[in-house]
Amino acid sequence: MMAPSDAFSTSYARARVKFLEAAATAGMAISSHNHPLTGRDGEVLAMDVALDGDPAAERLLIVSSACHGVEGYCGSGVQVFAVQDAQWREHARAAGVAVLYIHALNPHGFSWVRRVTHENVDLNRNFQDFGQPLPINEAYAELHELLLPAQWPPGPDNAAAIGGCIERRGLTRFQAAVSQGQHAFADGLFFGGVEPTWSNRTLREVLRRHGRQARHLAWIDLHTGLGETGLGERIFASRDDAVGLERARDWWGGDGQTPVTSIHDGSSSSSMLTGLMWNVAHEECPQAQYTGIAMEYGTVPIEEVIGALRGDHWLHLHPEAPEPLRAAIKARLLAAFYVDTAQWKATVVVQARQALFQAVTGLSSS
Repeated sequence: MMAPSDAFSTSYARARVKFLEAAATAGMAISSHNHPLTGRDGEVLAMDVALDGDPAAERLLIVSSACHGVEGYCGSGVQVFAVQDAQWREHARAAGVAVLYIHALNPHGFSWVRRVTHENVDLNRNFQDFGQPLPINEAYAELHELLLPAQWPPGPDNAAAIGGCIERRGLTRFQAAVSQGQHAFADGLFFGGVEPTWSNRTLREVLRRHGRQARHLAWIDLHTGLGETGLGERIFASRDDAVGLERARDWWGGDGQTPVTSIHDGSSSSSMLTGLMWNVAHEECPQAQYTGIAMEYGTVPIEEVIGALRGDHWLHLHPEAPEPLRAAIKARLLAAFYVDTAQWKATVVVQARQALFQAVTGLSSS
């Protein structure tokens, strides 16, 4: 078994090579969906898919990374480790569970060290019914200009104004206002878009191809940026469904040792969000009983995460920024979503591996 640190990469390009080489060596069926743009280093971008197991399996586990591009530095490492983990692979095969690895849901953001897609869209706010009126986030509208000031770093007046907002609202409400999702400011944070993104459309194609035969579908979507550093919070990833939540807690709760939280009951470190990606499981695979979690690994405090995101969005609006400032903003963003230490990576892998085994046990009992 490889050392956990060896599964992680210093760029999207290297991460993709590691994943594809590992999947090919393991004899998995691989398909690639090329992105229309190129990456930071001129490399091909793609949503790569590897299937480990019987294409006709009635029990399917999806493991996905980089819904929020830069978070792929963590998620890809988990996938690369799993693909080369012989004990894990044998456990899934023996239970009759096929595993579908979706590497880099948002390859553009992964490569360019951004959280959003090339359309500046938060993919996990983009799964709306665009034929209906979109949600209105009035609280974000009040904050938009403060979040993206004319200069970066922000001056003392801006910092004081932001601090005042947090003091009046409380940090939890401030986080909710900023991160819930909004569709009015295309240059803003957590923009959900006004139409399906490339990643949205491509993911639907992948699910139609690989998920329509499943009677039982599980999904672990890998994320970073919320919660205690190194802790993998298991967040219920589904519609507000009491039966589904009970099933997820039975599968992944570890008799209380690894609790499953939910945005629907307020137990999660995440705010209530709109346009969530896992809605697509119900829409594209309606024949399957679906159970899913987002595995959310903590990095730095939420105030620092929001600050790093503000800087990156400001940089996107100011391509003329000098190189030292650009480099500092990018380094801060990466550090907000990826802790580049051997201890953090090992902790991430151990918890992910546990969740993978739990998922197979749960699917086997269905």
